[in-house]
Amino acid sequence: MLKLISNEAIERESGDARSDAERDRELLDAYSAAVTDVVERVAPAVVHLEVVVPTQSRRGRGGGQQREGRQATSSGSGFVFASDGFVLTNSHVVERATRMWATTSDGSRCRAELVGADPDTDLAVVRVDGSGFATAPFGDSSRLRPGQVVVAIGNPLGFESTVTAGIVSALGRTMRAQSGRLIDSVIQTDAALNPGNSGGPLVSSRGEVVGVNTAIIAGAHGICFAIPSSTAQVVIPQLIRDGRVRRAFIGVSGQSVRLSRRRVQLSHLTAASGVLVTEVVEGGAADVAGLKIRDVILELGGTVISSVDDLHRVLTQEAISHETTVSVLRNGQLMSLRVTPAERT
Repeated sequence: MLKLISNEAIERESGDARSDAERDRELLDAYSAAVTDVVERVAPAVVHLEVVVPTQSRRGRGGGQQREGRQATSSGSGFVFASDGFVLTNSHVVERATRMWATTSDGSRCRAELVGADPDTDLAVVRVDGSGFATAPFGDSSRLRPGQVVVAIGNPLGFESTVTAGIVSALGRTMRAQSGRLIDSVIQTDAALNPGNSGGPLVSSRGEVVGVNTAIIAGAHGICFAIPSSTAQVVIPQLIRDGRVRRAFIGVSGQSVRLSRRRVQLSHLTAASGVLVTEVVEGGAADVAGLKIRDVILELGGTVISSVDDLHRVLTQEAISHETTVSVLRNGQLMSLRVTPAERT
């Protein structure tokens, strides 16, 4: 049996198809307009950093006197966050720099000097000669949500003012800094990054910097990371004031260890792991407090310590010179000692 379709139904279906196509075009146009607007607002504040670093010295033939090492040039990205020339970038971009230049979006090339660096968060502040620079405003990275559109601007492989767009893939990642410490609350994005993007801004659709692009995973596609703006805004004032971020240190080396279930039950512990002390610095805060090699640190200042990373998180600037309690497990016995963390140098 044939089903007759009226001309009116055919026209209605054709109209629905056209309206779907129009809606798709409108969405794409809106996306393009949003990215374009972000670039127009933020790109003028992005700079290309040229960094001169010394190469390793080499010995002459036969193991004779050392010959002076040559110098190499590397590059990265950064962005101006204050109109008097303060630029934020990655610590690894400016590491061991002897000279630096910054090229702005209008092609001007200026000398730059390191103000301060914090390898533990992979952030650094550089000051560029001049004034009246375009600036990029910071946004609130804590308001980001997975799936949100973000734009990365930088100089990958030397190609200046390159723009890539993507989404926030995940939040709350952790990443190991070159110093060995964990960086918390890292943003994962699929906005394409390449060598040279390091230090450039990750920008929201509002044109606000929500992250500092810092790393990619070799061999992976679409897995890139950025330090959140909330971390940057805490670190920047300290770098400008002191040239570094002050952190506490109790004078021990250690490693994370798991405790047996029996030990956890017998000692009524709240965590099944701690930090095994492998070295105590002579004359340091831990030595003065009476900590010994083979002690297992369980708590510091009332905070449970289940790993070396937990210990690092507790030893902030606020802990410097403030006496506190450290709980340790020694030969199966719980002990409480008083320790006064010193400033890490």
